Amino acid sequence: MATVTRESIGTLHDTITVKLEKGDYMPAFEKSLKQYAKTASIPGFRKGMVPAGMVRKMYGPSVFNDEVIRVASRQLEDYMKNEKIAIFAQPMLLPVNTKLDMNAPTDVDFAFEVGLKPEFDVESVIKGANLDRYKINISDGMIEDELGRIKRRYGKVDEQTEVTAKDNIIYSEYVACDADGNAAADAKKIEDTEELSKMPARLQDMLMGKGPGTSVVIRPVDVCTEEELTAFLKDPLKAGAEAAEQHYKMTLTKVGHLIPAEMDSELFEKVFPNRNVTNAEEFMTNLRNDLGVEFARLTGERLQNEMFELLVHNVQIELPVPFLKRWMREGGEKRRTAEEVDAEFGSFDHQLRWQLISDKLMQENGIEVSLDEIKTDIKVRVLAYFGLTTEQEDEAPWMESYLTKMLKDEKMMDETYRRLLFGKLFAFLETKFAITDKEIGEEQFFQLADAHATHHHHHHAH
Repeated sequence: MATVTRESIGTLHDTITVKLEKGDYMPAFEKSLKQYAKTASIPGFRKGMVPAGMVRKMYGPSVFNDEVIRVASRQLEDYMKNEKIAIFAQPMLLPVNTKLDMNAPTDVDFAFEVGLKPEFDVESVIKGANLDRYKINISDGMIEDELGRIKRRYGKVDEQTEVTAKDNIIYSEYVACDADGNAAADAKKIEDTEELSKMPARLQDMLMGKGPGTSVVIRPVDVCTEEELTAFLKDPLKAGAEAAEQHYKMTLTKVGHLIPAEMDSELFEKVFPNRNVTNAEEFMTNLRNDLGVEFARLTGERLQNEMFELLVHNVQIELPVPFLKRWMREGGEKRRTAEEVDAEFGSFDHQLRWQLISDKLMQENGIEVSLDEIKTDIKVRVLAYFGLTTEQEDEAPWMESYLTKMLKDEKMMDETYRRLLFGKLFAFLETKFAITDKEIGEEQFFQLADAHATHHHHHHAH
């Protein structure tokens, strides 16, 4: 009779030993071998007519090994089911000392290492926390700035004979050269289009009053202040710090005067297609609402990050670290070295804690996503892409066949499933945490420390 014993070798780290007698596995082995004899195809013999001795000799050893391990694994599974043991990943088999020999069957011990899932408490961490939900105030100034940006973006450019004002658009090309402006024959020309006011101040002075066709030889370090230098090297020059002393020949190819777009139906349609915006007032309302939606998305994401970081760092969870490291070394597709495991363990630990916490919350609160919800979500998003609502689905007769195709796209299905699932989880958490609403200005909001930093300092020691 097979026996199973269990002993602890560390925190949440056990070995489970399955002891097999030959009577536990020989019948299964003989039966498998008979199956083999029926199907084995060996040249010179008709199917199913291969002599048993020959089958045993050719296939016996590998069938024997497979059967013994299969019987041991089944015993282990039954034991874990009966004892209700929840484990991480899968059991890791320890090296077997007994030699497996079908001609001399004996008792065999299989020892498996397992990492046990911990019990932990999420409730009290949620109860003890207080989070802020920000609402960004949309000032009239912000709307004016946004409107100015839009008018410039959709404006048109009139060509000019010379540079006359800060808001002129400068079309130019840069090429690396020597101090006299001689460039190598194969030197790469870098094209740039930029509003004059965005250029280094000294360069602006050099260009004022100049017309297309003019060239100047410059060194970034001469025309830039320290603050301007990094940005100028990166764009337009697309170069590193080593280029600061390099000479460049800059040639003005065209000067444009930007005429901002008018507030007319053409602009309304370009900025808000399919919304039937008819006047400036409606345009401004749409602008304000869209900005509100975008800010709500940003502040919502921040709240989610805060909930995530708070739970991951404050819920006390003991983990079987030595087991998990062994599993990372040997259990994955590719084997890792101990150094690789140590380097990756921090982020693995973070993910694992979140997985345990989120699984527990979803299980205990019945949070799940159905196939229908996934289909509906994909449908809504695809329609929105074409500017349609669900009411206008008749205008997309191809939708059914598109959905059928999407349901076979595992990556898309998985991403949609996870997004909806965690969306529901966070919506649920918002009803559980104490949350204070706070109004905040746009600048202040973007200056807040990120959620990770906020909660990281009271991380418990592992």
